Amino acid sequence: MGVGRDHQDSSLKCIPHNQMSVSPLTGVDAIHLATVLEDCVDQLSTLGHIMPASFEFRPDALEVVRGELSQLVDSQMQLETKYQSVLIKKIEMLGLTKNPVHLLDVEKDVLNAGRDLKNSTHVFGRTLKQNPLTADNLLKIQKDRTYVENIMTGTMTELVQKCNFQTLVDAVLAEKERKASLQSTIQKEQEGRKKLGILTDELVVVRQEKETAVQQRKEMISHLKDQLQEMKAKTNMEGKYIKKCADVSVAQSQKKVFLTEKEMKEKIEGLHNKTDEENRAHKEIVKFLQEHQADLEKKLDFWMEKYEVDKEAKQKELDTLKQTKAKDLEKLQELTKLYKEYEQIVVEDRIEKEKARRKTEQEAIELKSAIKMQAWWRGVMVRKGFGPFGKKKKKGKKGKKGKKGGKKGKKKK
Repeated sequence: MGVGRDHQDSSLKCIPHNQMSVSPLTGVDAIHLATVLEDCVDQLSTLGHIMPASFEFRPDALEVVRGELSQLVDSQMQLETKYQSVLIKKIEMLGLTKNPVHLLDVEKDVLNAGRDLKNSTHVFGRTLKQNPLTADNLLKIQKDRTYVENIMTGTMTELVQKCNFQTLVDAVLAEKERKASLQSTIQKEQEGRKKLGILTDELVVVRQEKETAVQQRKEMISHLKDQLQEMKAKTNMEGKYIKKCADVSVAQSQKKVFLTEKEMKEKIEGLHNKTDEENRAHKEIVKFLQEHQADLEKKLDFWMEKYEVDKEAKQKELDTLKQTKAKDLEKLQELTKLYKEYEQIVVEDRIEKEKARRKTEQEAIELKSAIKMQAWWRGVMVRKGFGPFGKKKKKGKKGKKGKKGGKKGKKKK
């Protein structure tokens, strides 16, 4: 089984994933392979039933734990011993030689031993935190067994139904991709460790350079100390003079500082007084505003209640006005109808009166015209002497009286 799987993996490496396909098998080959897979599935199932859930209740559980712990402790002690020996070697090399190459090699050994000890300590601590008697240790084995059993079952079903094992190929490809991803992660971690080693080496070189620079600076410091002693001897008198000048300057500065401090204290006291006044004013303002706010809240409640009451009253008035408006509208319609009737009657009456007035005016104009015509005609008759106004012989007085009487009679007519 292991040789066949390795051969299959080596043959699958040469085929791209997007072109992976399996040609159908003959019926006999498919049955043979299905028989083998069935046997494998039965063995895996039996293994799953007989595997214990954990080592907690086994008689040899304590021996298993002791064996694992002894291995871890031995490994840890070996690494600690190695680290101590490398440190002792480094100390001896520092005392015996100053060759940077040998020191650099020893420093690399110390860093490598320290890194191994750190990783081992981390693994040791993580192992001590985990209880080996629980089911966590066997959980991964049980999961892998279930995974293989499922793949074998699917492959066997596909061989029986389709004479093909594409399921197995897909599972292998998926596992290979997962392992490739894991390998890529491991490779990246190794590259990171290499980079860390390179940076560590550079750090060692830089540290040695800094140590050399520090040594040079120490020598320079010792030389400068000697010069300083000489300068102290030369500048002793100058120091006394400068000290006196400094004392005078310090006294003046202290006087100025005292005066300034006094002024600042006065200012601070004034500011404290102002602060107290501001705080009192603030408290009074806050109190006033709170009282004003309470008053305004009371007024607000009063006006809100009044608003509600007035609103209800106005709503009632509005309803009443709406009813009155409806009634007035009906009455207005009736009055409008009656007004139109009366208006029609008035218009007819005005038309009749206008006709009567025009007739009266026409009659008056005709009468006036007739009077004028009569007056004009009488004037013509008088002037021309027509008719009764003609020339006649004079008769006696009686005749004149009769004539006058005739004129009067005509005028009366």
